[in-house]
This record gives sequence, structure tokens and C-alpha cells, in this order.
Amino acid sequence: MGYDLTEVRDGTKEITSILLICQKTPENNYLTNMRDSRKLFTTKSTWSQIGWIMKLNEFLSQHDVFTVEELDIFLSEKGSGKPSTRKAILTYYRKQGRIVPVRRGLYAVVPFGSLPDSSPVDPYLLTAKITKDAVLAYHTALEFHGKAYSVYTRLHYLTTRRSLPVRFRSYEIRGVLVPRSLRAKGMEMFGVARHKRFGVELRVTSLERTLVDVLDRPELTGSWEEIWRSLESIEFFDIDQVVKYVLLLENETTAAKVGFFLEQHKETLMVDDIHLKPLRKLCPKRPHYLIGGKRRDGRLVKKWNLMVPNEILNQSWGEVL
Repeated sequence: MGYDLTEVRDGTKEITSILLICQKTPENNYLTNMRDSRKLFTTKSTWSQIGWIMKLNEFLSQHDVFTVEELDIFLSEKGSGKPSTRKAILTYYRKQGRIVPVRRGLYAVVPFGSLPDSSPVDPYLLTAKITKDAVLAYHTALEFHGKAYSVYTRLHYLTTRRSLPVRFRSYEIRGVLVPRSLRAKGMEMFGVARHKRFGVELRVTSLERTLVDVLDRPELTGSWEEIWRSLESIEFFDIDQVVKYVLLLENETTAAKVGFFLEQHKETLMVDDIHLKPLRKLCPKRPHYLIGGKRRDGRLVKKWNLMVPNEILNQSWGEVL
């Protein structure tokens, strides 16, 4: 039977002393310190407390970022699923500087010897646990795959529910709704891959879906130089998957943009006409701008009915910096 840590909340001298000893002591020296503290460790209840603390330290060592739900599961498995136990643990460890809140129900763990305000926290783990269905996407996916030209402090994730932006230190984490066409077809997870990071499983859009997504919503990725240089650093795409995803989105302008990009890189990406044909069939009947609502100097690419800015046609990045 697990010990109820409500005593932590009450701040009793006994439990506080135990916590301090166990936190400051390497695991292999626990018993030595216990023997040296005979006055403190005199009851069965006290030994139960020590066991709890060792387990909690193990939990924290295995979670750089954790949710309240994960802590609840851990406590239930150890024999105590009481809300008061969880509340006491969170309160105590926050006061000790071992955890810092990111948002309601989400915490980052502070390693021993680090300061709560400056200890490093992995931004991808934060983003992946912001919501239960979070999928790293757009420029954040490019960064995760090591293909982004620049590193941003703004991160994006896909979700099926609206959520408020989260600011944590220098990071701003924003949710983007999964496109309606995918939700209507039940294809929200098309092109989503699972990856391990520090032992934690994350969901990230594949390179094929990311290619289409950043052209579909370029404002979430940055300048055209950033988009083009990032995408051009990717040596291989499964073009069949790219085309399949474009057709799922059912967006004329996106089909034209993806078709234009693939045609520009036809040789390097080994694109065949059989790939471009369905995209041409979907592209708009009238000229569309590469970015809706932003009419900049450019030229009409008739094959795709797409007004393309001169900076992209000429790749004159140096002139616009």
C-alpha cells in the first residue's frame, strides 16, 4: 500500500528532512544515509515514505517533460491515485525548484544542479505534449528532421481542437487546426510518422506532408528564401505520397504551388509527368497568387495559372535580405 504524501503539503519536518536527504544523495548511498539518521528513520511509515521518494525521483529522471495524466498513471500503478497525493507532490517539487509549470497540466523537470529559470528544456518535447493529439508540423517539422535553413523560437503543431498559444521562456508554441478536408475524410493522420526523442514517442509530419504543408501555409514557415532553401536541402521525396496528399487537401492553389515546385526540381527529385498530370488537373482555371491577398511583383506561370514572385523565379535572395 503506497504512502499518501499529503504530509508534504503540510510541510512536516520529518518528511521535508527525508526529501532533502534523498534528493541530495546519490541513489547508491541512500541506505548509508538512512543508517546515519536513526532518529529520523524509526517507523514503518517513514520507510514507506523513503520508498515513495525514491520512486518519484525515478519518475522525474525519466521525464524531461510530463503531464498530470502521466503522473496520475504512475501514482495509480504504485498504489496511490488520490488527487491529494498528486497535488502534494506537485506543490512540494515546485517549491523545491525541481519542476516548473509550462501550462495547466504540463510540467518541465529541472535536473539536479540546475536553476529553474535557466535549465534547458527540449522544445520538441514541450510542443509534442501541449495537447494529446499534437503533431509537430510546418517549420517545426523541418527543424525536427534537420532540414530547416534557420532555427525559430516559434513552434507549430497540428491539432483537431482550437487552443491558445503558449509562451514558455523564449518559445512561443502555437496550435494549427488540421485542414477541414482531412477531418471530413478522417485522414488527419495521413503522412504522420512516430519518432523517439529521449525515449519519448513524438508525432511529426513526414517530409512529404511537410513539403505540401509549408507551401499550403507559407506564412507559418517564413520567407520564401527560408522555404525554398529548406525544401531544397531534402534530397528525396516519395512523390507518389506528395501527390496523394495534395489530392486529399483538394486545394487548387496548393496543387499549383506544389506542381510548380516539383517541376522546378524535376531532375533532382526525379519527378515524372505522370506525377504532375493530376496536379495540373486540379490547379486553378484562373490565375492565383502564390500567397493569397499579397500581390507582389511577379510573373504568371501559365502552366499552373500561378502568379510567382520574381524573387522565387530568379532566386534573388541576396537582393531581398
